[in-house]
Amino acid sequence: MVGCLTVVTGFFAGGMIAIFIGKIVEGLRGCTPAEGLPICHWHVYAAIGMVIGATLLPAVALMKLRRARAVKQNSNRG
Repeated sequence: MVGCLTVVTGFFAGGMIAIFIGKIVEGLRGCTPAEGLPICHWHVYAAIGMVIGATLLPAVALMKLRRARAVKQNSNRG
């Protein structure tokens, strides 16, 4: 269940973070977005951020859980 929840969370969080990064990058480039859009090429930034977030957050969460479980098992043995 942890993986499923973190995929959804990572998907949306990654998209929002990527839009923020895109706003900085496009601001430095001097791009003026169309009316009603946050930045130029927002869909590219959002898609890349969503894929990265949906992959990275569950991977990190599961690695942390596995590591904690291994430490707990090792401490019970000694």
